[in-house]
Order: sequence, then structure tokens, then C-alpha cells
Amino acid sequence: MKRTGGQRVVEVLRKEGVRKVFGVPGESYLAVMDAFYDHSDIEYISARQEGGASFMAEAYAKASGDVGVCMATRGPGATNLSIGIHTAQQDSTPLVALIGQVERSFKNREAFQEVDFVPFFSHLCKWTVEIDQADRVPELLHRAFHIARSGRPGPVLVSLPEDMLEDLTGDVTHTPYHVNSIQPNTESVKQAVSELSKAEKPIIIAGGGVDLAKAQPELIQIAETLQIPVVTAFRRFTAFPNSHPNYVGSLGMGAPAYLLDYIKECDLILALGTRFTQLATNNYTLLNENTRLIHVDISPDVLGKVYTPTLPIVSDVKEFTKELLKNIEPIKNQQRSYNLNEINKKYNTYSTTKEDYSEDYVDMDGMMHDLIQRLPKDSIITNDAGNFFTWLSRYYRFDQADTYIGPTSGAMGYGLPAAIGAKFAKSERVVVSFSGDGGYMMTMQEFETAVRYNIPVIAIVVNNSIYGTIRSHQENKYPGRVVGTELTSPNFAKVAENFGGYGERVEKNADFIPALERALSAGKPALIEVLTNPEILTAGQEKNVKIQTLTQ
Repeated sequence: MKRTGGQRVVEVLRKEGVRKVFGVPGESYLAVMDAFYDHSDIEYISARQEGGASFMAEAYAKASGDVGVCMATRGPGATNLSIGIHTAQQDSTPLVALIGQVERSFKNREAFQEVDFVPFFSHLCKWTVEIDQADRVPELLHRAFHIARSGRPGPVLVSLPEDMLEDLTGDVTHTPYHVNSIQPNTESVKQAVSELSKAEKPIIIAGGGVDLAKAQPELIQIAETLQIPVVTAFRRFTAFPNSHPNYVGSLGMGAPAYLLDYIKECDLILALGTRFTQLATNNYTLLNENTRLIHVDISPDVLGKVYTPTLPIVSDVKEFTKELLKNIEPIKNQQRSYNLNEINKKYNTYSTTKEDYSEDYVDMDGMMHDLIQRLPKDSIITNDAGNFFTWLSRYYRFDQADTYIGPTSGAMGYGLPAAIGAKFAKSERVVVSFSGDGGYMMTMQEFETAVRYNIPVIAIVVNNSIYGTIRSHQENKYPGRVVGTELTSPNFAKVAENFGGYGERVEKNADFIPALERALSAGKPALIEVLTNPEILTAGQEKNVKIQTLTQ
């Protein structure tokens, strides 16, 4: 039976098991949108801006474990979408972005909204392709899904010329295909066992590969059997339960000195599914030159990119940990036990919340203490970039897999749309986004999307009327010389109400828990705006150390 190129696109999506597509409607892919009309099993989620749509799709992929799908029209729509594509690339998230394109005969004439997408997006994606023939849609689009989810997952961009989507094509037989997990080399596993057994002061760094492979149970057994402390990479908190006695903290901006010093003293590091990012390595200074490194990753391109491994192992993390468990024996070593207990004590001291409260503003230490007591343990937390994140990363303990979704790319505006995407995937879970006032205003229009689709997320907006992270950098490098970081904000709670949701402004700690209770029971998208002290920008900052708050 003859089908249009647009209909073939939707057929592929159905075969790949896609249930949600996030986008902003555009005239360049109307043929695809029309094909959705006949397939109620795929829901097109219409966002208010393409950047928000791409964040929703990226977070949906993380929460569901499936490939996320987002769509945008050519030119400005596609470039708006790029922020989520970049996030997926840095976070190793499987994502397929479908982009409308100008008609084939109009190309290379600077046609309306024309962009040459293949070179434009090539460095942001695992693969970029433009489909010029409708009969190749099934072949190339199934390949796009395969590339997005295989090896180190990531984004793939598919450009769809408008006239191609209207062409008729005959029957096709292409179907989805999956490859087996990559197994570790047997000899390499034996070498790893030997290294781990003889090391005097080893540590494990657990990265996103642990999350993607669902290897937490095996990693827990390894850490307990070998008496090794575990640290998680930047914004990879759920790679290991944070309340486990072998957990000792997370890497990233503001990582505590006790942890960085301990890692530098280690003689062996087992790195699992991590690419040693700039932030995780404290500007690439984390390891000393004498540290031996066993680096396990599914992608050979990651190995040696930052640190030269003593033992490089290309493998799916779960497959490696399963094989390692078959070969290790329990270690009873007093020095290892002592080291583990001491570093775990330091983590517990560092990460225990303080019941600090204020009548003049919301003290973030006290707010985090109250939040942790009230939220269900399986709640999903998303966040923006910003200094407010230091309270979340320091005090919130993620003890279950799939409870944290955040951008390692540091993208602002991520929190709210990510929460919406996660709630679409896990409707039974409480989903809470954290944003500063700066980041929230970048995508706050997506609160209307949540209202329109009745997605009851809770947005917590930490409002100090400052671009806090940049202000901190200003004060460190150019004290007293404030430029461009002062903000004004609307009453976010009132805006939420105007959108049709629930909103509440909290000005002191005593009012936070009641507001949270009302938000949890609202039955619709809710926002809690907390007004904080603009002179306290970072968790752990001494209350008597003030920063400049007025432009000079």
C-alpha cells in the first residue's frame, strides 16, 4: 500500500515503541503531524518553545529508559532545539531529533529558514542524516534509533525535507534491531581482580554508565566484598545509594576537600562508565601521576581521553561487574576497613542537614532538612544549573535508582521541562524540579504545558533575584565590581496561578512544609517560590560572610 514519507516516519516510530513525541508544530513537517492523527497510540506533546520540548524528550528518555523523540521545524525551530541535543550528547542520553527541512529543490538558495543541518549539528550528535528519498525513511530512521541507543548512547538528528514527506512510497520491510551488550575481555577481568586485590587504598568512581546499565546491585556487592569506598561522578548520584556505608560523596563543583584529598592519596581507581568531565575532575586535577587506573567504558573513544588507563576495558558496565563478581573473593583488611569508615564518617558529617531556620527569609539549610523529611524516597528530582544546586547536591541523599535527572551540561532552564518529561514517563511518582529564578524564567512558559496536559509536577523556585553562580564568580575574581547579575522577578506563585496551576510564595522557613503539603495534594501543576537571602549563595557559606548585592 502506498504511503507518504510522513506516514512512513510515524510507522517507524510505532515499530520502535515510541509513545510520546515532544515538539512545537511547524509547517515543514505537517505531513508527519497529519499522520499522528491516525495513530492515537503516539501522543504529540506540544510545548511552548523548542528548547523546552528537547529538555522534556531528554528527561523522558532518562526516566523511561527508552529513546526520547523531539521534533522542530527548520531554521529557528531547530536551533532552539539544539540546547536539549547538546544536553543529550553530554549526558549520553538516547535521543532522536526529527527536523523539518526546506524543499529539496530550494536548497542552497538561502531559502526561508534554511540551515544545512548535517554539518551544523554534526559535532553535537552521534550521527546526522538528511533523508532525500521517501522510500529510505524506514531504513535510515530505524538506523537512527539503533545508533542513538547503542554503545555510548546519544542524540541523532534526522533532517526531513518538506516535499519528501509528501512523496508516495511503496511497502517496506525494515524493523527495529538491537545489539547484544558488549562483554569484557576475560583476561582483562582477571587483571582487574589482581589489581583490586593488591591495592592498599583503592576507590571506585561510578558514572552514568552504571545508571544506564542498571548495574547498581552488582556494584554494591563489589564494594562490600572488597571493602572499597564509592564516589559518584558529577550529577550521577543514583549510581550508588547515598546512605550506603560504602558511599563517600559526589564529584563536581564544590566537591569537598576531604573527598578530593582522599582520591589523590589513592593508589588505584576503578572508574566505571565515566568520561572524567572537567567538573568531575576539578579541572582535570583529580588524579595524581602515580595513581593506577582501571577504566571501564562501553565506548573505546572515552578511554584515554583525559587520563591514560593502566588497564583499559571496553565493556558494558553491568557485564563487567557481573564477571568481576564471579572472580573476586571477600577481603578482610583492617586498613581498608579503617579507611572506609573514616571517609564515610566525613561524608556523613558533611552531608547532614542543619535545622537552621529564619523569620526574615527561607534559610536553605533548614528548607533542605524539611524537604528531605517529607518527600517520598522514590520521588524524582530534576534541577537547573545555579548555585542553589549546592544545597541539593550536598544534602539530598539519593538511595534509589532512577530518582535524579539533571544536566551534566549545566544547561539553565532544564529543571521544569525535565520534570514534565519525567512525569510523562513515571506518572505514579512525585516529580519535583529545582530552579533558581534566573533559570526558571528561561523556560517558565512550559508550566502552561504542564497545566494543559494535567501533569502535576512541583516546581520549587529559589528566588534571590540574582544570577547566583555568576555573581559568585564575580565576587571571587572581581570583588565589588557587579555587572549584569542583578535581576528582578515577578511573583512566580501568581504567574503559576494565572497559568491555571497552584502557586504559593514562601518567605520564612516555618511556612515551607505547609506549602509543600498543599502542593503535593493540589492535583495539578504546583509552584513554590522560596525567597532566600541574596547574601548567601552557596551551601556551607558562613552566614557572617556577606557578598556584594548592590551594583557599584
